[in-house]
Amino acid sequence: YWNRPDLTAEKFADSPFVPGERLYRTGDLARWLEDGNVDFIGRIDYQVKIRGFRIELGEIETALLRFRGVKQAVVTDRTDEQGQKYLCGYVAADASLQLSDLLSQLKQELPAHMVPARLVSLDKLPLTPNGKIDRKALPEPTGEVEAGREYVAPRTTLETRLALIWQQVLGIARVGVQDDFFDLGGHSLRASTLVSKIRKELQVEVSLREVFRYTTIEQLAQRIGGLRQQETYEITKAAEAEYYPVSSEQKRLYVLRQLDGAERSYNMSAALLLEGKLD
Repeated sequence: YWNRPDLTAEKFADSPFVPGERLYRTGDLARWLEDGNVDFIGRIDYQVKIRGFRIELGEIETALLRFRGVKQAVVTDRTDEQGQKYLCGYVAADASLQLSDLLSQLKQELPAHMVPARLVSLDKLPLTPNGKIDRKALPEPTGEVEAGREYVAPRTTLETRLALIWQQVLGIARVGVQDDFFDLGGHSLRASTLVSKIRKELQVEVSLREVFRYTTIEQLAQRIGGLRQQETYEITKAAEAEYYPVSSEQKRLYVLRQLDGAERSYNMSAALLLEGKLD
């Protein structure tokens, strides 16, 4: 790479086959099969951005392919019913493979933001005429997360109410009491929404930390069962009027406005002029 020694060092790696020689990283993801053929999977530099994290989908696909019984794997980003992006993994694997086991393994190998929210098992992945995986032909995952876990219905009134709240927050049709909130596509933003809905609909105060600790409806219901209900208050809309009472902070800003205009005094407390070479 002309005048780019850093990029040259990144793309040209030492050859593991011939000492002293180098190989060029093309950015293609493939694996060498036992019969000598090369199975082309896709581009390793296919990036997506999920909740502020830049993610290389090829890294997740490589982790899936390391799992015994997985023959093909591809990961793509999808948008849920609430307009939020999530990761969805598709695998063609042996019939004996449990997706829940695969998900557990991924959680040990990858950061939380790289673990697919949904896994879908297919007999084989769709291919383009030249043998590459056809991402556009991958089926939409169903409303329920295909995680291989047996469904356990709510057994109490509290579990039923929690299940309805989870369904609203996660945007899925059915939730079992032993399903994990984060396996179903939950994350910190949805956990905050969950806390707010529980406070409003069940009149109990559950912390964000507790949602991360008690990750199933069964566990959360046991925790909530021991809490005292608290009456919640909603902020009501003020009646229309010519003047409204203001806070001390608002009065201060009003005074500043009268003194010097206050165009920048609230946002910028100081400005520095730097001269010379800056390190």
